[in-house]
Amino acid sequence: MAKSFAGVRIKRLREEQQLTQAALARSLGLSTTYINQLERNQRPLTLPVLLKVKEMFGTQIAQDEDRGAGLIDDLRNAFAELPGNEGVALAELREVAETMPALGRAILDLHRQYKLASQRSSALAAGIGTGREAAALGSAPLPHEEVRDFFYDRRNHVAELDEAAERLALQHGFDPGSVERGLEALLLDRHAVRIIRTRAPDDGPIDLRHFDPISRTLLLPASRSSGQNAFQMATQLAFLTQGTLLDRLTGEGRFSHDDSRGLARIGLANYFAGALLLPYTAFLNEAERLAYDIDLLVAHFRVGYETICHRLSTLQRPGARGVPFFFVRVDRAGNISKRQSATDLHFLRVGGTCPLWNVYEAFASPGRILTQIARMPDDRSYLWIARTVVHETGGWGRPSKSFAVGLGCDVQHADRLIYSKGLNLSDASAATPIGGGCRVCDRPACPQRAFPQAGRKLSVDENRSRFEAYHAGWTPPPATSARP
Repeated sequence: MAKSFAGVRIKRLREEQQLTQAALARSLGLSTTYINQLERNQRPLTLPVLLKVKEMFGTQIAQDEDRGAGLIDDLRNAFAELPGNEGVALAELREVAETMPALGRAILDLHRQYKLASQRSSALAAGIGTGREAAALGSAPLPHEEVRDFFYDRRNHVAELDEAAERLALQHGFDPGSVERGLEALLLDRHAVRIIRTRAPDDGPIDLRHFDPISRTLLLPASRSSGQNAFQMATQLAFLTQGTLLDRLTGEGRFSHDDSRGLARIGLANYFAGALLLPYTAFLNEAERLAYDIDLLVAHFRVGYETICHRLSTLQRPGARGVPFFFVRVDRAGNISKRQSATDLHFLRVGGTCPLWNVYEAFASPGRILTQIARMPDDRSYLWIARTVVHETGGWGRPSKSFAVGLGCDVQHADRLIYSKGLNLSDASAATPIGGGCRVCDRPACPQRAFPQAGRKLSVDENRSRFEAYHAGWTPPPATSARP
């Protein structure tokens, strides 16, 4: 077994709780000298001591461990984008990510600021648009990116909203068969809001929810399902009853745009709606009972497939955790419109995707659930479940949207899922080798590589043609003289 060192992490957590080495030693039943050696990485972290440390610091040290792989790939991508960079050794990146994660995240913040400054400089130099437009182009990240990172930093779990929604569901006795009727009555009786179901217009955009605060009416399309309209009612209820909490949570985000704050507030209201329709304890118990069978959960709670998948990615309440899932939604062009995670979705954080990933294969089999054991370059394996979903507005010729929804978890949790049946979870060679996108993937012989890995020197040889494109690091064999 490889020796494990975590000196910097232990020291950081100790200092955050304002503990001396002597105080930490007493709490763990160890000597001060032993703690000093641990923090200096002069002594490895044994399993018994690791368990004591985790018991004392709770989820903090576990989250540091969990984020390590994602931080490594983020740092690799950042350094690869620097001009003239020859690459930083993977061992050095791993050391930073695993022992000094705060430093790693600070480096990423600096890299983001560098990119923004470069974009702004390029826009101004090229004279793109007005001065105001050029400044806006490079002055800050896009609003949806800030909101995505806001939820990522919370591990896609907002405890305050989850608890408030669950209390409300229990108070009013909502059950899967009566949520829409119960919410309609609640909105009318407690908030004087009347529901009006409208016919979709013959042309033009369709509002899924339109609240008029003057007339106190909530317009919902009659063509939508009971679960879809219940979700919109619950979202409106969040704005009416949880305004102070939404403002506080939004205020905790480091947003640089008013648009970002507005999007975050809507995202939090949607989170509350999902938690109200699928109360935490009841949903987790049913998910565990059904071995996370998504179709059965859809039938039980009477909501859509995507809604169930999204809710499964939020089940991280301390003391009552579900499987830590990744949730993604992509379109046919490969654009990722949603990506949320209860743990580290590291190969998507860098902005790249892999054509060998089964989420893209789902478009070839509409409506069918596909499974895949996928192995990343760092040898971590994951179980992925992928299926297409279609959002329609009703009626022939009306606009619709199609996506592939992916739900994944580390293979160590796969035996809790019905989808692991018939899969060989223990055979690493049976997993599909995928990567985090060609720019950062270091698989040297991938036949699907679209372009070279950033920061790695290509091997160019006009005398040799290879099946794999953009081969890197190949050294030709020494020439041999021909016999006379």
